[in-house]
Amino acid sequence: MFHRVMLIGHVGQEPQMRYTPDGTPVTTFSVATKSSLSKERFPECPAGWKESYNGRAWELTTWWRVTAWRQLAETVNQYLTKGMQVFVEGEIRGEAVNGTQNPRVWTGNDGVPRASFELTARTVKFLGSRAEAGAEGAILAEPAPEGYEEDVIPF
Repeated sequence: MFHRVMLIGHVGQEPQMRYTPDGTPVTTFSVATKSSLSKERFPECPAGWKESYNGRAWELTTWWRVTAWRQLAETVNQYLTKGMQVFVEGEIRGEAVNGTQNPRVWTGNDGVPRASFELTARTVKFLGSRAEAGAEGAILAEPAPEGYEEDVIPF
């Protein structure tokens, strides 16, 4: 059993592909998703939100760390680029504490506490034109190798 998550967002950094000790390719990248609230309906800015670029809404960005394995890792590494819009479906990962799945929490270089949700991708679809993505349609993943957890990936 797993938590299925579907995201549509923009790639936040160039994908980084590595190999496990047994030679299995694994690629990580980040995806930013945004929520917005109309200033017309919500005249006061909610705590932690910011004004949109056009000044008509309040926005909140959520960052997701995504990991792809095997053939999906190779395809994502080859075609995905920073700023590209992407659909990702997968299994949510985090830190398990007392039977509860939580986001990973850390302190950034600026001293500000941060958190990220992590997703093991099962499906990735490049959105936009074929020329932008270099590939068309959904790419389906094989599951992560047996026994590999996010914490033991060698990077």
